[in-house]
Amino acid sequence: MAGDEKTTADDRPPAAPFPVPRLSAGLALHGEYQGSGFTEPRYLARRGDGQVVQLSRLLHLVASSIDGVRDTEVIAHRVSARYGREVSAGNVDYLIETKLRPMGITVPPGADGDHVDGPRSDLLLGLTGRRVLLREHRVARIARSLAWLHRPWVVAAVLLAAVALDVWLFAFHGALGPVLQVLDQPVLLLAVFALTVLSLLFHEFGHASACTYGGAEPGNIGCGLYLLWPSLYTDVTDVYRIGRAGRLRADLGGVYFNVVFILGLSGGYFLTGQPLFLAAVLVAHVEIVEQLMPAVRLDGYFILGDLAGVPDLFGKIRPTLLSMLPGRPVSPEVADLKRSARAVVTGWVLTMVPLLLVELGYVLWHLPRILATALHSLTEQVAATGAAFADRHLSAGLVGAIGIFLLLCPMAGGAYLAVRITGRLVGSATRAATRSRAASAPDRSTETDPPSSAGQRPSTAPTLRRHP
Repeated sequence: MAGDEKTTADDRPPAAPFPVPRLSAGLALHGEYQGSGFTEPRYLARRGDGQVVQLSRLLHLVASSIDGVRDTEVIAHRVSARYGREVSAGNVDYLIETKLRPMGITVPPGADGDHVDGPRSDLLLGLTGRRVLLREHRVARIARSLAWLHRPWVVAAVLLAAVALDVWLFAFHGALGPVLQVLDQPVLLLAVFALTVLSLLFHEFGHASACTYGGAEPGNIGCGLYLLWPSLYTDVTDVYRIGRAGRLRADLGGVYFNVVFILGLSGGYFLTGQPLFLAAVLVAHVEIVEQLMPAVRLDGYFILGDLAGVPDLFGKIRPTLLSMLPGRPVSPEVADLKRSARAVVTGWVLTMVPLLLVELGYVLWHLPRILATALHSLTEQVAATGAAFADRHLSAGLVGAIGIFLLLCPMAGGAYLAVRITGRLVGSATRAATRSRAASAPDRSTETDPPSSAGQRPSTAPTLRRHP
C-alpha cells in the first residue's frame, strides 16, 4: 500500500514552472516623479520608442524587479519585501498581463528582442511631420559647450543687461523706427529672416543646454508643423527623471537663450549701426511673448505644468469639466490631485478652454473669407515673385518666395487640423454608438474578480516632452 502511494506520488507530473517576464526593448525606469502634484507618488518609465508612461508604486516595483532571469515567484517575494504587503506570484502575473504589457512595459513570451508595442499619445495639438535636423550625440556635444551660460551669476548678468537694453530701446531710442527702415528693403528683410531662424535654433539649444546642466540627457533637435506654422523642437523628455527645479530650468532655457541672442544682436547694432539688428531684436521679443503663452504646448504650457506638478495638462481638461457638472462625482483623475495642483489645473481649464473655443469658432465662422483672402494673397504673391525673378531682382524674389511659403503653411496646417478634428468627432460618435448598443444588450458574461492586491491602476501617459 505504501509502495503504491509512493509510486502514485512519483508518477505525478512536475509542477509548471513560473513564467519569466521580460521588459520591452530600451525601457528606462526613471523613478519617482519629483515635485508631483498628485496625492499619491507617481513613477515614470520611458519606453524604447520614446513614449513616457506613469506608473503606480506597485507597478513600478514589479517593473523594476523584472530582469529577464527572475520568475514571477521570485519577483513576488522581492516586491512583497519592498512594498510592505504580501504579493503573490498570481498577483504579479495579473499585473504584468493586464497592466504592464498593454502599456508596452513588458513583452509577450517569445516576442522579438526589439519588440516595443504600446499605446502612444494621440495629440490633436501636437507636432506633426517631424524631421530630425541634429541627432542627439551632436546636440549633447553642443549643449555641453553652452551649459556654462546657466550658471547663476551668468544668468543674473544676462538678465540685468537685458533690462538695461529694453529700457534704452523702448523708452529712449524707439523700437518701431528700425522696423520701418527694414520693411522697404528686401535685402535687409532677408537678413532679418535669417537672424530670426538662427534665433529659433539658438532657442532650442537653450532647452538642450539647460537639460545638460541639470543632469539630464537632451535628445534630437528637429522640425515639424505645429498647429499652422513650421516649428523647431527639442526632445528633452529625460528631464522627467530630475527634480522640479531642473525641469523648470529646461522649460525656461529656450526663452533665456532668446535673451542671450538679443544681447548679441544689440552688440551687432552698436558695432555696425545697422537697423536690421534692432528689427531682429523686436522680432525676438515677440517670439518670447508667444512662447510664454500657456494655451498650447509651447514653453509656457510646460512651465505651468511643472509648477503644478502635472505633466499633461491637456489630459486633465475632460475630467475637470465633467467634475464641474452638477450631480456628478469628482473624477478620480481630478480627485488624485493635491489641492494646489487642482486649483492651478482648474484655473487653466477655465481660462484656456473658452479662449481656444472662441478662437476656433471665429476661424470656422470666417473660414470662407479667410480662405478667399489667403488665395487672393497667394495669387498676387506668386505673380509678384515671378516678376521679381524675371526682372532679376533676386532679393525681392527670395522675399516673395518666403512669403509664399508662409502663406501655404497655415493653409496646409488648417486643412490638416480640420481633417484631424473631423476624424476625432466621427470616431467619438462611433464609439458612443457602440457603447450604447453594448449597454442595451443583455450581459451573459461571467468574470472573476482580480486578486485584491492587484487593483492599482496606472495613470495615463504624459506626452513626449518637446519644446517647439
